[in-house]
Order: sequence, then structure tokens, then C-alpha cells
Amino acid sequence: MNKLLDCIEYPEDLKKLKLEDLPKLATEIRELIVDVVSKNPGHLSSNLGVVELSIALHYCFDFKKDKIVWDVGHQAYVHKILTGRKVKFPTLRQYKGLSGFPDKSESEYDPFTCGHSGNAISAGLGVSCADAILGCKRSAVVVVGDGAIGAGMSLEALNHAGDLKKNLLVVLNDNEMSISNTVGAFSKYLNKIRTAPIYVDMRKEVHNLLKVLPVFGKPVEKTLEHVIELIRGGSAVPGQIFKDLGFNYFGPIDGHNFRILIETLNDIKHLEGPVLLHVVTEKGRGFEPACQNPTQYHSAGKFEMCDGKIKKTANNSPTVSYTKVFGDALIELGKTDARVVGITAAMPDGTGMVSFGKKFPDRFYDVGICEQHAVGLANGLSVGGLKPVVAIYSTFLQRAYDQVFHDICLQRNGVVFALDRAGIVGNDGPTHNGLFDIAYLRNLPEIVLMAPKDGSELKSMLKIALDSGRPVAIRYPKEDIPEEKLSPHYKVFEIGKAEVLRDGADGVLFAYGAMVYRCLQAAEKLSEKGIEVTVVNARFVKPLDKELILELVRNYKLIITVEDHVLMGGFGSAVLELVSDERENVNKILRMGIPDRFIEHGPRNLMLKNIGLDEDGIADKFIATLNLMNTRGSFTKTGKQRLTV
Repeated sequence: MNKLLDCIEYPEDLKKLKLEDLPKLATEIRELIVDVVSKNPGHLSSNLGVVELSIALHYCFDFKKDKIVWDVGHQAYVHKILTGRKVKFPTLRQYKGLSGFPDKSESEYDPFTCGHSGNAISAGLGVSCADAILGCKRSAVVVVGDGAIGAGMSLEALNHAGDLKKNLLVVLNDNEMSISNTVGAFSKYLNKIRTAPIYVDMRKEVHNLLKVLPVFGKPVEKTLEHVIELIRGGSAVPGQIFKDLGFNYFGPIDGHNFRILIETLNDIKHLEGPVLLHVVTEKGRGFEPACQNPTQYHSAGKFEMCDGKIKKTANNSPTVSYTKVFGDALIELGKTDARVVGITAAMPDGTGMVSFGKKFPDRFYDVGICEQHAVGLANGLSVGGLKPVVAIYSTFLQRAYDQVFHDICLQRNGVVFALDRAGIVGNDGPTHNGLFDIAYLRNLPEIVLMAPKDGSELKSMLKIALDSGRPVAIRYPKEDIPEEKLSPHYKVFEIGKAEVLRDGADGVLFAYGAMVYRCLQAAEKLSEKGIEVTVVNARFVKPLDKELILELVRNYKLIITVEDHVLMGGFGSAVLELVSDERENVNKILRMGIPDRFIEHGPRNLMLKNIGLDEDGIADKFIATLNLMNTRGSFTKTGKQRLTV
């Protein structure tokens, strides 16, 4: 049987289809997404839920001219398939393949590269304002989820858009979830809209009214006001909050009914001013396992297409992630200290806090996609006598930088930041790589920055951080812990003290966090070549182990700092600053880390290998640098004599 999807490359092909053909196309697109994501793990549930909506938007708009902005962007798979990327779709989230998020380098249909939440309404409003100034006639459409619409930036943008009265269509994709279940009063408000019978009748009247009225100008707005007031009967109508903000509100409508979607979009797309269309969708629709457990299939591993069963990894030995170690340790510490509380920003699963929340529901706060509020809440909890642990991805803490400065460090509050996904995260790519946290945190007074070499050290660091009563950030990667067996004990060590793991006379590999075991492996490779190096586990980047660093500089001819973080402002920079301030020889120090560019998506270990941060790359760099230092007085290719060390 011929597939409709075979004939669809771009939206102009889609527009040739009849309305009655679209459900079949939707089924074929779902089959393609399930097939690809079952092999290349990605965001399944959210994309299955927006198939009809995505098709309808491209059916009604011309996004070569019009602009579509996806909030977060992990739900843009259908959009990619319909905009010239169908053939490459099997490469989704693979190295050198399609990004899992909108990417302006991929297609003219992606006006923005995006992977964080809350910015889409602001961006869409900006496009609309620019169009008004330049006299450009086109539509700006924003697709935002019910979780993201409660983000602080989204609410700020709604407030501003309602005041400016610029042309903007905000499509609220309401599936009652972000990654986990959506939380907060705003979520309850949307649920009230979904279940209000009066508004079901009202939207029919509005829809019929739009069919017979002119599409432009004040007459439409005034007549709509009249109809709404009549149906309202003086009582509060669900959706009123958006109208009070200055939006024309329509909905909720069935996000899986093509006739309703397309008729409504065509009816409202020419209306003047800001419009909000409330669309109700089902996350995971069309694939029963994802419908039953949308959180598990939000970003599932490889699975069987027939039944959705998650495939086991080829490695039969049991593995434990840093995230799991953190979650288990937090529960252990919470049992012994009732003052320990957990906070996350819509990521209870991703940060490993789900079990803590179930064990201590009165001591757990999921604030939704509101990182600023998460840190501000921790401020008050700390002052109230508790010990807050804010579990948040490294890349997302950037969104709350002012709160870390003003509400935590300036107040000297005892708050622990558990920075999951620090370093290169892999297939989620540049928006999710946690490469900047050392640089943006270590300049703040009062804060302590640490990173464990393994799972046992992560447990110990969490306890030390909670006991310290100071602002502390602990960074750890998205990977499995390197040790074979997790220690049941909490090791006590002094804040600011490093650890020498291996002795060697030929130089030093000074490693931070996830790079420690890789440096130990590199040392073994060097030993096979007759080169013996000292390996140091830094543990802390603030405060640094000043005494040990100066001893190393005075006694070794080469020290290489190694970190899974950008070189500028990172661990190596901190070491260089200390050595320079002490008037010691900085020429003995070489830094290895992430270069000054955004790192593309691909498997974490491959990305580390590509930039020389695997054991082979570290060993090769040490040998090359040592050889260069041993040829003092030699000439470079330019003929200039190299300075001696």
C-alpha cells in the first residue's frame, strides 16, 4: 500500500492533501517516530501528542514566510519530518545527524535553535514587534506546553504581549504534563478550563460567530465581547485570566481532531492582536505504552516497537548512575536529619528525586519549570532552619544565576546545589551540555565548588555539604559511576583538600571530577611507555588546595589540569590564577578541557574522545608536551626560538 508520507517532503506537498487524508498521514508519522525513537532514544511521548497539531499548523500557515517558535523544542519531530528532513530523520540525535531540537543550521523552517523552556513567547513577540516596525505582513506562532506556560519568563512575556497588542498567536499545548506531571496552581487552573461544561458550549458559539463576521478590526472584538458576556452570565469564565492579560482566548479544543483544529486556526489566524488558542492533547497518543507511562517514554532508552519493552544494555554487568547515587544518598541523609528538604524544577525523574519525594512528601518541592523560584524558595527554607538541596541540571541553573548570587551567596545561606548533567551530556547536544557552571559560580564569594571522582565520593560530598551550613555546588556527569562497588560509608575530608591517588616523577595529571578515572587510565598507558606520573583528584575548585598546588609546581616540570568544562574560567584557569598570584612558574601548567565552541550532539564518550579528553588523548597530550619541553632551545616553524621553561 502506498504511503501518503512518501509523497510529503515539504509543507507545500502537505497542502495538496484533502482533509480526510490527514488522519492516515498522522498514523504514518506516528509509526515513523516510534520506529526511529525505538532505535535512537529520544523524546517520544511529547512528539506523539502533537502529531495532529503540527500537521494542522503547517496545513494552515506558510512557515517559510510565517515564523513558528517551539518552546523547549523537544516536541518538534513532526515539524522536522514535514520540513525537508524526513530522509534524515533516522539519524535523529546521532552524531552528525539531526538534532533532537529545532536547529537554525538545519532548516529555514527553524528560526531559532532552542532546548530550554519559557523563552518562546518572548521570541515570538520579538518577531511580531520587528514585523510591525519593518512593515512585514506575516504570522508569528508560538507553541508552548502547559508546563512551560507557567515558567516565569512565559508569564512575563504574556503580560507584555497583552499590553503591546501586537499580532501573536500562542498555541497552548495542554497535555497535563511537562516531563513529569505538571504541578502548581496554574496547572489546576488549566484543568478547570478543560472540565468546564459552560465553555464547551461557548466555544461552539464563538466558532459559529467567526464564520459569519468580518475577520479584521474592532467589530469582531466587540461582538466577541458581547457573546462571551452573554454566555458568561456575569460569572467567571475559565480562560478569563488570559483575557485579563489582553489576549483573545479560544478553547479548549480537541488537539487530535483535524476538522476542529484546521477550522479554528483558519478562523483566528487573521485576528488582530494577541490570541491564545488552548489545545488539549494526549501525551504518547498512538503508542499504548507511552500513553500508559508518558514520563518513562518522555526520553526512553531503546525499546521494542511491538510492546514498548525497554531493551537492556549489551553490558550485562550492573551499572549505577551518578543520578541514582545522589537520589539514594539524599534519602539516607533525609532519614537521619529531618531538616533535609529537596527542591527540583520540573525534573524529579531526571534528577533522581522521585524516591525522596515519595518517602518525604512534606519535605519535597517540585516548583515546575521555574528555576529562579526554586533557588529563591531555598533561600527562605534555609533561613527557616532547614537544609535545602536544589537538584538541577548544570545548564538550567544558568537561568537562576541572580538568585544564586543575591538569595544564596550574599545571604551566606546553607543551600546545596546538586548539578546533574555537568559536562558533556551526549545526544541532547549544545543546549543541554553543562559546560559553564564552574566559570559562572566560582567568581561568587562564599560558595564552595566540588566534584566527586566516583559515586562513593558523591555520597560523602553531599553529607559534607549539608553539614557545612554553606552555599555549596556539587557537579557530576550524566554517566555511570566508575567504581565496581559503591562504598556504604561516608568518608570525611576537609573542604578544600585534594587527594593524591598515584605517585610518579615525570609530571602530574591534576584532574577534576569525572576526569579523575580517565587520568588514572591515562597514567597506566603512560606507565607502559616508561613514563610515571602523579595523579591528583582535585575534589574542589573553590577553595583550591593551595598548599598542594604550590608543592606540585615547585617539584614537577609538567602539570596538566584536566576537566570536563570549558577552559575559560574553569578549573585549570583557577589553578593558573593561584600559581600566578603566588609568583610561581605558570609555564609548567597546561590546561585540558572543552574548547571555546559549542559542542555538537553525539555520544558522550565519542565527544570526549574527539576533543582529546579520553584516556588516550590525555596520555598523548602529556607525551607531546613533555617532548616539547625536553627540546628547549629548538625552533618553531616560524624560526623563532621557544622560551625555556
